[in-house]
Amino acid sequence: QVQLVESGGGLVQAGGSLRLSCAASGRTFSSYVMGWFRQAPGKEREFVAAINRSGSSTYYADSVKGRFTISRDNAKNMVYLQMNSLKPEDTAVYYCAAGSTIVAVTTTGYIHWGRGTQVTVSS
Repeated sequence: QVQLVESGGGLVQAGGSLRLSCAASGRTFSSYVMGWFRQAPGKEREFVAAINRSGSSTYYADSVKGRFTISRDNAKNMVYLQMNSLKPEDTAVYYCAAGSTIVAVTTTGYIHWGRGTQVTVSS
């Protein structure tokens, strides 16, 4: 069982940056693929980024490619999402998720979820 807690959300102006963190409990963190998803009001939860178990491969939604960077520190049981050049359309609740050994871009590929952290980008 893995418990995930996100932090680092907040209010930022367009063009600004935020770094989200996700702290994971448990000794098996390195066995999980990790992902970030987001959900805006009235919209479905959507894939943002994912990283494989070792951190050697990363995957991004087209909408954030070149602006967001996912990383992980297996020694600290942490995964991060660095978000640069933020846009108002990035406003959403951001969720950290842990999945099986196969990197997935859909919510069904993830087993454990955090409660989310709000990111609001003003224009």
